[in-house]
Amino acid sequence: MKKRWYDYLWIASALYLILSFFNILFAWLGLLCFFIPLGIALLGGNKGYCNRYCGRGQLFSLLGGRFGLSRKKDVPRWMKSKVFRYGFLVFFFAMFFSMLWSTWLVFSGAQDLKQAVTLLWTFKLPWNWAYHGTILHHGVAQFAFGFYSVMLTSTVLGLITMIVFKPRSWCVYCPMGTMTQLICKAKNRKEA
Repeated sequence: MKKRWYDYLWIASALYLILSFFNILFAWLGLLCFFIPLGIALLGGNKGYCNRYCGRGQLFSLLGGRFGLSRKKDVPRWMKSKVFRYGFLVFFFAMFFSMLWSTWLVFSGAQDLKQAVTLLWTFKLPWNWAYHGTILHHGVAQFAFGFYSVMLTSTVLGLITMIVFKPRSWCVYCPMGTMTQLICKAKNRKEA
């Protein structure tokens, strides 16, 4: 099968993680992973992003499939359940809004910039090598630290489930996948 340009989007996903590791302001590029899937779902009424363009899913397929880092076991039924997927989406939103709140506090001057990445929403890792100041407000960097925390945490969770289960097991409970699925259902119901 002939490879298409979008078959190489895993490179963009890996590059995002690497660049943001060294300069936290690159973390802002991760917003593309939020807006593009939502746009495709809203405009197209389908999960084209998840099925074709998701660099993270491709990265997990490459590592787990081609490089054999996956046990290739089926995902447990509870992980596929609506309760788990929607519960994880709610939890994800809570963490996302907590990150936005911290960003607001820095923008408002109520809190100083915290140069840390929170892994798995629990472990604060000092990350002061990735930001040395710019002409931009510290709130811009605070958002980047928080957003990279979200992206790194979801990547770690994806890698863990990739190893334990099938390569793209993350896709089963990915918050963006769940949101785009809800959008597609609502859009298709409305058009029917």
